[in-house]
Amino acid sequence: MWIEGADHVRQQMTLAHQAGFERYSKKTRREQFLEEMDAVMPWAELLALVKPHYSKGEMGRKPVGLAIMLRVYFLQQWFALSDPGVEDALYE
Repeated sequence: MWIEGADHVRQQMTLAHQAGFERYSKKTRREQFLEEMDAVMPWAELLALVKPHYSKGEMGRKPVGLAIMLRVYFLQQWFALSDPGVEDALYE
């Protein structure tokens, strides 16, 4: 089955993305982990707590979003990853 993309380029839909097959897709371990992490962590409270102390990027490079950095930091701590290790994990 072919669909028209936003830029009018035809793209082929895979069988899993066709209507009616969404309910049969299996969540990956990554998706399951991220859902559990979002359910367990009080992200809004943590963001409110850290935001006043987080860099505003007035000097040097522009900082990465606070929500992303908090999640990366927690992943680094939970899995005992070094800075290069967490960077590699993000790219995978």
